[in-house]
Amino acid sequence: MTMAAVDQRRGLDLAIGDLYAAHARGLVRLAWLLLHDEQDAEEVVQDAYVSLHRRWGRLDDPAAAAAYLRRSVVNGARSALRRRGVRQRYAAALAAERVVLALSPSDTVVAAEQRDELVGALTRLPQRQREVLVLRYYLDLSEAEIADALGISPGSVKTHAHRGLAALRAGQER
Repeated sequence: MTMAAVDQRRGLDLAIGDLYAAHARGLVRLAWLLLHDEQDAEEVVQDAYVSLHRRWGRLDDPAAAAAYLRRSVVNGARSALRRRGVRQRYAAALAAERVVLALSPSDTVVAAEQRDELVGALTRLPQRQREVLVLRYYLDLSEAEIADALGISPGSVKTHAHRGLAALRAGQER
């Protein structure tokens, strides 16, 4: 490796390290709110950072790296949920044949009752509404940032947020 390549590699590693220090904890929480599994959440975030490191040279704007990480975490959570659904369907099929299959450990992260209720209410929302509300109220992202993270229009963000909040309010009134 040439000296210039070594310096460039060090600069990249430092940039990724700074992003990790600034955003990793919040991204793990974001992933957990979408997945409700601490190990899966940590794995999704780790995969997002590895992907960013590999693609750093192709980023149009390195300042947009945090948005890239959020989008990667949301997409990674979607993939993890799909895999979980496959596992659950497979387990149900095996259970129907009287075969027991152990699923991943139950959630142990949330202890407070109010938080349990909120998480429960969020899980009953459709996926897109849940994603919009978590990005909006947990990460305090603007409509434009949410639209970018989810790959949808700002108008769709408004619609999903409105419907999600209405569903949460309706559930609270019961």
